[in-house]
Amino acid sequence: MTSEQPVFYYDLGSPECYPVAERVISELSVMPEWEPVLGRSLGVDNAHPDREAVRLAAQAAGLQPLRWPAAWPPDTEQAMLTATYAKRVGRAVAFSLAAFRQAFAGGRDLGDEGTVLIAAAACEMHPTAILKAIGLRSVIGALTTAGERARSAGVTTLPAIEVSGQTFGGPGCVEAAEAALTGAPR
Repeated sequence: MTSEQPVFYYDLGSPECYPVAERVISELSVMPEWEPVLGRSLGVDNAHPDREAVRLAAQAAGLQPLRWPAAWPPDTEQAMLTATYAKRVGRAVAFSLAAFRQAFAGGRDLGDEGTVLIAAAACEMHPTAILKAIGLRSVIGALTTAGERARSAGVTTLPAIEVSGQTFGGPGCVEAAEAALTGAPR
């Protein structure tokens, strides 16, 4: 078993990332670092997801029935900047799960500032701090750097999990990452 912390790459605007995000906490033997990445910076298109596949993945994970935001695809840049800031203050997991749940369990638009602030409030992040932080060059630069890190790791699809220099992407990434962590055959 490896002791290296895996990295979970995700985009809040990717419905495929939602069920995986809910699973990585309980199904990986090592808690991953959560790295928010704008999918478009990797060439990942969230505009036309396979809604039935996402529904089945959410159902298999025991999640609430999906409710899709009326406006699709959302512009999640503000949400992703908030996730980047949340990572800096130790709330990446809490904020990201709250945002995913707002979008895909609540059917709310992550392109709407109010939805982002509701998700932030759910993990005790003050709205004024969020609105100030997402305009900082350091936060914007950190999101850009995260995209570069993902590209360097070989991420071409989201969700993805990196373990010891190997990157596993797509809906089966949790199982593949766990096998890499434990040395079990896939």
